[in-house]
Amino acid sequence: QVQLVESGGGLVQAGGSLRLSCAASGRSVSSYGLGWFRQAPGKEREFVAAIVWSGDSTYYADSVKGRFTISRDNAKNTVHLQMDSLKPEDTAVYYCAADTYGMGSTMEYEYDSWGQGTQVTVSS
Repeated sequence: QVQLVESGGGLVQAGGSLRLSCAASGRSVSSYGLGWFRQAPGKEREFVAAIVWSGDSTYYADSVKGRFTISRDNAKNTVHLQMDSLKPEDTAVYYCAADTYGMGSTMEYEYDSWGQGTQVTVSS
């Protein structure tokens, strides 16, 4: 079983940046797809970004495309989410997840392991 721990959340003004990190332990995730999801108050959890096991392909929700960048460091068993030009509507709890198929799915049900989440709050 993979354990995932997110960090890097916080309070930032609109237009600012944050970098989220997710550290995996328990086993190597170098063959896993890794993704980020978020859940705003009163809303369903939604896909944000994903990266395939090799790092060669990435996927983004339309709402964050061009502003967020997902990356991974297989040697350090970590995945990152660089968030630039943040907007108040980006406010949510952000979760990282790992999928054993390695394909970096946009669908929640494809993911086997989840972190506990980190709060991101963007003020206007």
